Amino acid sequence: MQSNLLDGVAVFVEVVNSGSFTHAAAKLGHSTSHISKEINKLEERVGVRLLHRTTRTLRLSPEGEIYYQKCSQIIDDVLEAEEAVAGKQGKPRGVLRVSCPVAFGISKIQPFLGEYLSKFSEIELDIDLNDRKVDLISDGFDVVIRATPQLEDSTMVSRKIMDSASLTLAAPSYLSKHGVPQTPDDLEKHKVINYSNLKNPNLWSYYDENGELIEVRVDGRTKCNNSEMILALATAGQGIVRMPEFNLGNQLKDGQLQVLLEQYGQKTVGVYMVYPSRKHMSSKVRSFIDFFVEKLSKTRP
Repeated sequence: MQSNLLDGVAVFVEVVNSGSFTHAAAKLGHSTSHISKEINKLEERVGVRLLHRTTRTLRLSPEGEIYYQKCSQIIDDVLEAEEAVAGKQGKPRGVLRVSCPVAFGISKIQPFLGEYLSKFSEIELDIDLNDRKVDLISDGFDVVIRATPQLEDSTMVSRKIMDSASLTLAAPSYLSKHGVPQTPDDLEKHKVINYSNLKNPNLWSYYDENGELIEVRVDGRTKCNNSEMILALATAGQGIVRMPEFNLGNQLKDGQLQVLLEQYGQKTVGVYMVYPSRKHMSSKVRSFIDFFVEKLSKTRP
């Protein structure tokens, strides 16, 4: 191991956190020229430009973004280690990056965010609402929330936080014009709106009363990778959709949508928190997981 491996790392992280060399210098008790020299030496050692800077702006390069995410975690871990050897309880702190599906984030996470941030005042939360499947490690997330009927095998650790029924839905305006499907096979004659992030969006699965699998290939005239858009299209009478119950607001209660094929079973959608490892889990990651597992366990549909 090189003796200078961590030289400049703390300076680099502070520059990014502060947004400028001047503010970082004031916080660290050094001159601006010293900070600049440390960053230059660090970039020379790692062999890439980490920061693009002008007299007015400072921004991370793509390589710098990756390096910052890794290094900020190292700084947080060192602070926790110092508190641990000093006999103190590690306090959750630092940047916490979370990826979450849009509809789930708005309906289930957002109502408790204020309480979480008040309770853990030293957490800097970076939450990415996105329906695409992100890579926890390469995209630099600490926690990823995934909603899926079956979680893929992974070296990551997962914790189920809730189950949600999967529903087949359509607006009364669509059904009055095109008729109500009585069996899954009837869906072949209907317009559907598919969720394109699924592996096989055009293949819809059901179970009959004997538990036998029924697979139907539907005509996905419209595809979308965002559940909120799909819900809006369905409410507007543009086709039949399938989605987890947690995506819905008052559409069923208000009569904007109607549940179809209730006599046929569908796979339950599980919602999981996925994270790198239980071993050496940082206190900021544990704080998020424990807090929201407790909150969401009381709101399961």
